[in-house]
Amino acid sequence: MSSPGGEPTVLEITANAGVVQARQLVRGLAQACRLSLVEQTKLITAASELARNTLIYGGGGTMTATVIDEWGRRGIRLVFADQGPGIPDVDLALTDGWTSGNGMGLGLSGSRRLVDDFVLDSAPGQGTTVTITKWAR
Repeated sequence: MSSPGGEPTVLEITANAGVVQARQLVRGLAQACRLSLVEQTKLITAASELARNTLIYGGGGTMTATVIDEWGRRGIRLVFADQGPGIPDVDLALTDGWTSGNGMGLGLSGSRRLVDDFVLDSAPGQGTTVTITKWAR
């Protein structure tokens, strides 16, 4: 687990076990940051969706988790990165109901609604990086 405001923890997501590990790591960090149960659930759900996307659509990658202290606030920043095919139309991918696979089309847009900050960086052939932050209230 990452130390408060300290070194990031990098987790490989190359199989379903990595998705499970990502959820467990995020749960532990959320509890350590004293996020409410509702906020913990939101962050864990978003992390699970993004870890699964990293595995399925990106062919595997990493999640970097960091406990952050900024502007007198404490939170958790998660960065999901892959070297997959990238997303050709980011705006379309963030539209509710749109899916490039067999999902319900709520992974990216739903994850964005569950966190406080959401940044998606992707282009065809460039892989995808999604950075999310959840602040303790």
